[in-house]
Amino acid sequence: MRIIGLDFGSKTVGVAVSDELLITAQGVEIINRKSQSKLRQTLARIEELIRQYGVDKIVLGFPKNMNNTEGERCEKTLEFKEMLERRTGLEVVLWDERLTTVAADRTMMEVGIRRENRKQYVDQIAATFILQGYLDYQKNRQ
Repeated sequence: MRIIGLDFGSKTVGVAVSDELLITAQGVEIINRKSQSKLRQTLARIEELIRQYGVDKIVLGFPKNMNNTEGERCEKTLEFKEMLERRTGLEVVLWDERLTTVAADRTMMEVGIRRENRKQYVDQIAATFILQGYLDYQKNRQ
């Protein structure tokens, strides 16, 4: 069993996948979206990755505001969640993604990735943090 983690944004979707033991998350890729309103190609690529990695569950970052309210991005994420469930038939778990982009940016600074190059990695790293947070939570519950 594997789990896929997604960081859904207006222009890109960061993707991470767990190992088979559900211990670690690894960044896989960033899916560039052609248009904010068109998701067919994005969903098709996610389906390909689900088949390729033998995924049984999806963890989708849920972008709540810092004060715990839900804004426009949350609405779009909930719509995307429904599309994923319909297309894949898999359970989609929403996971609080507050500060994952900040943590991803900080990590890239620490390893010396130049500021102008960070944008191409940030969503994939954020997806990894989202999925790793979920995996750690599940492990600690047991």
